Amino acid sequence: MTDREAGETAPFDLASMRKHYREEGLTEADLADTPVAQFARWFQQAATEGRLFEPNAMVVSTADAEGRPSSRTVLLKSFDERGFVFYTNYDSRKGRDLARNPYVSLLFPWHPMARQVIVQGVARRTGRDETAAYFRTRPHGSQLGAWASAQSTVVSTRAEIDTAYAELAARYPEGEQVPVPPHWGGFRVAPRSVEFWQGRENRLHDRLRYVAGPDGGWRVERLSP
Repeated sequence: MTDREAGETAPFDLASMRKHYREEGLTEADLADTPVAQFARWFQQAATEGRLFEPNAMVVSTADAEGRPSSRTVLLKSFDERGFVFYTNYDSRKGRDLARNPYVSLLFPWHPMARQVIVQGVARRTGRDETAAYFRTRPHGSQLGAWASAQSTVVSTRAEIDTAYAELAARYPEGEQVPVPPHWGGFRVAPRSVEFWQGRENRLHDRLRYVAGPDGGWRVERLSP
């Protein structure tokens, strides 16, 4: 492709698209004792002051046994000092990846606040009791959807999915308990490192990363932007 053809194809001048961050900085003295406590602080700000749409949306990146990566957006459903929890079909691509390679990266892209949080850790399945307790909180339609979709598999038409859902809706009408799918459940990501990224002027961003120590504690290191 020639330069002229590329210019005609691109709808924007991508090289000139940039924002100038002037947010307040992030210092070591600002940080909480643990990354989860610091995450809770930032998450509350994102959900209230930042008024972000779905602040619990995160990009989950996995890699298969051959190291081929894939990413997708998933909703965080709980977090505490044990880790960050999301739910999925265990037969999905991410589920299959994590069964073979449990290392995972979570990215919270809070762009309106010029902030990012990057969690790197190890994913393990949640217990069935915990999974069932969460499943019961889901809307009825979402419970049916967990059965209707063979996530990440190829389907011939949308009608195939809609038909499967309609059959389930007839079998389990509103108000009737839907069983928890055996192929569906949670993953808890136990963090090994958590980076807090604050945008600054002139691309000299603040990047402070908690790293897990062998004694269960955390050390904080500053990364060059």
